[in-house]
Amino acid sequence: MNVLIVFAHHEPRSFNAAMKDEAVRLLEGEGHAVQVSDLYAMNFNPVASATDFGERANPDYLVYALEQRNAFNKGTLAPDIAAEIDKVKWADLIIFNFPIYWYGMPAIMKGWVDRVFVSGFCYGGRRIYDKGGLRGKSAMLAISLGGQAHMFGPDGIHGELEVMLQPILRGMLGYVGLTVLPPYVAWHVPYVSPEARVEILEAYRRHLLTLDARPPLRFPSVDDFDQNLRPRSAVD
Repeated sequence: MNVLIVFAHHEPRSFNAAMKDEAVRLLEGEGHAVQVSDLYAMNFNPVASATDFGERANPDYLVYALEQRNAFNKGTLAPDIAAEIDKVKWADLIIFNFPIYWYGMPAIMKGWVDRVFVSGFCYGGRRIYDKGGLRGKSAMLAISLGGQAHMFGPDGIHGELEVMLQPILRGMLGYVGLTVLPPYVAWHVPYVSPEARVEILEAYRRHLLTLDARPPLRFPSVDDFDQNLRPRSAVD
Protein backbone atom coordinates (compact mmCIF):
# COMPACT_ATOMS: atom_id res chain seq x y z
CA MET A 1 0.00 0.00 0.00
CA ASN A 2 0.96 3.67 -0.21
CA VAL A 3 1.72 5.25 3.16
CA LEU A 4 1.98 8.97 3.88
CA ILE A 5 3.62 9.94 7.17
CA VAL A 6 2.77 13.48 8.26
CA PHE A 7 5.49 14.22 10.79
CA ALA A 8 5.76 17.16 13.19
CA HIS A 9 8.70 17.51 15.53
CA HIS A 10 11.20 20.37 15.57
CA GLU A 11 14.16 18.18 16.66
CA PRO A 12 15.53 15.79 14.00
CA ARG A 13 17.11 13.61 16.72
CA SER A 14 13.90 13.32 18.76
CA PHE A 15 12.18 10.09 19.70
CA ASN A 16 9.34 11.04 17.39
CA ALA A 17 11.88 11.25 14.57
CA ALA A 18 13.13 7.79 15.53
CA MET A 19 9.53 6.52 15.32
CA LYS A 20 9.17 8.11 11.88
CA ASP A 21 12.46 6.66 10.63
CA GLU A 22 11.62 3.21 12.00
CA ALA A 23 8.20 3.29 10.32
CA VAL A 24 9.81 4.18 6.98
CA ARG A 25 12.36 1.36 7.29
CA LEU A 26 9.82 -1.24 8.34
CA LEU A 27 7.09 -0.32 5.87
CA GLU A 28 9.45 -0.07 2.92
CA GLY A 29 11.00 -3.36 4.00
CA GLU A 30 7.53 -4.91 3.87
CA GLY A 31 7.13 -3.69 0.28
CA HIS A 32 5.01 -0.60 0.89
CA ALA A 33 5.67 2.77 -0.75
CA VAL A 34 6.24 5.59 1.75
CA GLN A 35 6.27 9.37 1.51
CA VAL A 36 7.02 11.69 4.43
CA SER A 37 5.79 15.24 4.92
CA ASP A 38 8.28 16.52 7.51
CA LEU A 39 6.46 19.73 8.33
CA TYR A 40 9.22 21.51 10.25
CA ALA A 41 11.86 20.55 7.68
CA MET A 42 9.52 21.79 4.93
CA ASN A 43 8.89 25.01 6.86
CA PHE A 44 5.24 24.30 6.16
CA ASN A 45 3.02 27.35 6.55
CA PRO A 46 0.27 26.47 9.06
CA VAL A 47 -1.70 29.71 8.72
CA ALA A 48 -4.93 29.52 6.73
CA SER A 49 -5.40 32.80 4.88
CA ALA A 50 -6.61 34.45 1.69
CA THR A 51 -3.21 33.80 0.09
CA ASP A 52 -4.16 30.10 -0.12
CA PHE A 53 -6.27 30.89 -3.19
CA GLY A 54 -5.05 31.95 -6.59
CA GLU A 55 -8.41 33.52 -7.29
CA ARG A 56 -11.41 34.17 -5.10
CA ALA A 57 -15.09 33.48 -5.68
CA ASN A 58 -15.79 36.42 -3.37
CA PRO A 59 -12.88 38.88 -3.23
CA ASP A 60 -14.70 41.11 -0.75
CA TYR A 61 -15.39 38.66 2.09
CA LEU A 62 -13.40 35.53 2.95
CA VAL A 63 -15.37 32.41 3.80
CA TYR A 64 -12.46 30.02 3.94
CA ALA A 65 -14.27 26.71 3.36
CA LEU A 66 -16.20 28.10 0.38
CA GLU A 67 -13.03 29.48 -1.15
CA GLN A 68 -11.35 26.09 -0.61
CA ARG A 69 -14.12 24.44 -2.57
CA ASN A 70 -13.91 27.00 -5.37
CA ALA A 71 -10.12 26.84 -5.62
CA PHE A 72 -10.03 23.04 -5.50
CA ASN A 73 -12.55 22.79 -8.33
CA LYS A 74 -10.68 25.37 -10.42
CA GLY A 75 -7.19 24.10 -9.60
CA THR A 76 -6.12 27.42 -8.09
CA LEU A 77 -5.08 26.35 -4.58
CA ALA A 78 -1.67 27.51 -3.35
CA PRO A 79 1.09 25.17 -4.61
CA ASP A 80 2.05 23.91 -1.15
CA ILE A 81 -1.55 22.87 -0.45
CA ALA A 82 -1.94 21.25 -3.86
CA ALA A 83 1.25 19.24 -3.33
CA GLU A 84 -0.01 17.86 0.00
CA ILE A 85 -3.41 17.04 -1.49
CA ASP A 86 -1.66 15.02 -4.19
CA LYS A 87 0.04 13.01 -1.43
CA VAL A 88 -3.31 12.44 0.31
CA LYS A 89 -4.85 11.25 -2.97
CA TRP A 90 -1.92 8.85 -3.43
CA ALA A 91 -2.02 7.44 0.10
CA ASP A 92 -3.91 4.38 1.28
CA LEU A 93 -2.80 5.01 4.89
CA ILE A 94 -1.88 8.31 6.55
CA ILE A 95 0.16 8.17 9.77
CA PHE A 96 0.18 11.35 11.84
CA ASN A 97 3.38 11.24 13.94
CA PHE A 98 3.72 13.95 16.60
CA PRO A 99 4.12 14.72 20.32
CA ILE A 100 1.05 15.74 22.27
CA TYR A 101 1.12 19.46 23.10
CA TRP A 102 -1.55 20.83 25.44
CA TYR A 103 -3.88 17.87 24.84
CA GLY A 104 -3.58 18.21 21.07
CA MET A 105 -1.27 18.25 18.06
CA PRO A 106 1.44 20.85 17.42
CA ALA A 107 0.20 24.00 15.71
CA ILE A 108 2.11 23.24 12.52
CA MET A 109 0.23 19.96 12.11
CA LYS A 110 -3.14 21.48 12.99
CA GLY A 111 -2.41 24.03 10.28
CA TRP A 112 -1.71 21.20 7.84
CA VAL A 113 -5.18 19.82 8.58
CA ASP A 114 -6.77 23.28 8.28
CA ARG A 115 -5.22 23.92 4.87
CA VAL A 116 -5.05 20.43 3.30
CA PHE A 117 -8.34 18.82 4.32
CA VAL A 118 -10.16 21.09 1.92
CA SER A 119 -13.89 21.48 1.53
CA GLY A 120 -15.09 20.06 -1.77
CA PHE A 121 -12.57 17.24 -1.69
CA CYS A 122 -12.37 15.91 1.86
CA TYR A 123 -15.85 16.91 3.04
CA GLY A 124 -18.86 19.07 2.28
CA GLY A 125 -22.56 18.96 3.12
CA ARG A 126 -23.45 15.34 3.92
CA ARG A 127 -20.09 14.11 2.65
CA ILE A 128 -18.88 13.39 6.18
CA TYR A 129 -18.01 10.30 8.24
CA ASP A 130 -18.80 7.16 6.20
CA LYS A 131 -19.74 9.37 3.22
CA GLY A 132 -16.65 11.59 3.54
CA GLY A 133 -14.36 12.40 0.68
CA LEU A 134 -11.48 10.28 2.05
CA ARG A 135 -13.51 7.10 2.59
CA GLY A 136 -11.58 4.03 1.54
CA LYS A 137 -8.37 5.38 3.09
CA SER A 138 -7.11 4.76 6.62
CA ALA A 139 -5.38 6.91 9.22
CA MET A 140 -3.53 6.35 12.46
CA LEU A 141 -1.90 8.47 15.14
CA ALA A 142 1.62 7.67 16.31
CA ILE A 143 2.11 9.94 19.30
CA SER A 144 4.32 10.49 22.30
CA LEU A 145 3.35 11.73 25.76
CA GLY A 146 5.27 12.94 28.75
CA GLY A 147 2.72 11.33 31.08
CA GLN A 148 2.45 7.72 32.16
CA ALA A 149 -0.35 5.36 31.18
CA HIS A 150 -1.92 5.36 34.65
CA MET A 151 -2.50 9.11 34.38
CA PHE A 152 -4.97 8.61 31.53
CA GLY A 153 -8.18 6.77 32.33
CA PRO A 154 -11.61 7.24 33.91
CA ASP A 155 -9.98 7.96 37.26
CA GLY A 156 -6.69 9.31 35.95
CA ILE A 157 -5.59 12.84 36.71
CA HIS A 158 -5.72 13.80 33.00
CA GLY A 159 -8.90 11.92 32.15
CA GLU A 160 -9.36 9.36 29.40
CA LEU A 161 -6.96 9.49 26.48
CA GLU A 162 -9.77 8.66 24.04
CA VAL A 163 -11.67 11.76 25.19
CA MET A 164 -8.58 13.93 24.90
CA LEU A 165 -7.96 12.72 21.35
CA GLN A 166 -11.59 12.90 20.18
CA PRO A 167 -11.20 16.27 18.39
CA ILE A 168 -8.50 14.63 16.27
CA LEU A 169 -9.77 11.06 15.89
CA ARG A 170 -13.38 11.99 15.27
CA GLY A 171 -13.43 15.70 14.46
CA MET A 172 -10.61 15.61 11.89
CA LEU A 173 -9.96 12.05 10.71
CA GLY A 174 -13.31 10.30 11.07
CA TYR A 175 -15.16 13.39 9.86
CA VAL A 176 -13.55 13.28 6.40
CA GLY A 177 -14.30 9.59 5.95
CA LEU A 178 -10.99 8.05 6.98
CA THR A 179 -11.05 4.62 8.60
CA VAL A 180 -9.35 5.45 11.90
CA LEU A 181 -7.12 2.76 13.35
CA PRO A 182 -6.23 2.62 17.06
CA PRO A 183 -3.39 5.01 17.89
CA TYR A 184 0.07 3.98 19.00
CA VAL A 185 1.12 5.79 22.17
CA ALA A 186 4.70 6.12 23.41
CA TRP A 187 4.31 6.88 27.11
CA HIS A 188 6.58 8.96 29.36
CA VAL A 189 9.18 9.30 26.60
CA PRO A 190 11.26 12.21 27.97
CA TYR A 191 11.89 10.37 31.23
CA VAL A 192 12.53 6.73 30.36
CA SER A 193 15.83 4.92 29.93
CA PRO A 194 17.48 4.22 26.57
CA GLU A 195 16.57 0.56 27.05
CA ALA A 196 12.93 1.48 27.54
CA ARG A 197 13.02 3.56 24.37
CA VAL A 198 14.25 0.53 22.43
CA GLU A 199 11.31 -1.46 23.82
CA ILE A 200 8.86 1.30 22.83
CA LEU A 201 10.21 1.28 19.27
CA GLU A 202 9.93 -2.50 19.13
CA ALA A 203 6.32 -2.27 20.29
CA TYR A 204 5.70 0.31 17.55
CA ARG A 205 7.09 -2.11 14.96
CA ARG A 206 4.72 -4.81 16.20
CA HIS A 207 1.82 -2.33 16.07
CA LEU A 208 2.57 -1.48 12.44
CA LEU A 209 2.94 -5.12 11.45
CA THR A 210 -0.47 -5.99 12.89
CA LEU A 211 -2.58 -3.10 11.58
CA ASP A 212 -4.84 -5.45 9.63
CA ALA A 213 -5.83 -7.18 12.87
CA ARG A 214 -6.79 -3.97 14.69
CA PRO A 215 -10.51 -3.10 14.60
CA PRO A 216 -11.03 0.52 13.53
CA LEU A 217 -12.74 3.07 15.75
CA ARG A 218 -16.48 3.43 15.27
CA PHE A 219 -18.15 6.67 14.22
CA PRO A 220 -21.69 7.61 13.10
CA SER A 221 -23.17 6.57 9.79
CA VAL A 222 -24.79 9.42 7.89
CA ASP A 223 -27.56 6.98 6.93
CA ASP A 224 -28.71 7.00 10.56
CA PHE A 225 -29.61 10.71 10.28
CA ASP A 226 -32.22 12.60 8.27
CA GLN A 227 -31.57 15.40 5.76
CA ASN A 228 -31.10 17.86 8.66
CA LEU A 229 -28.75 15.42 10.39
CA ARG A 230 -31.22 14.72 13.17
CA PRO A 231 -31.12 11.11 14.42
CA ARG A 232 -33.71 9.08 12.54
CA SER A 233 -34.56 7.28 15.77
CA ALA A 234 -35.69 10.62 17.22
CA VAL A 235 -38.02 11.49 14.36
CA ASP A 236 -39.39 8.07 13.28
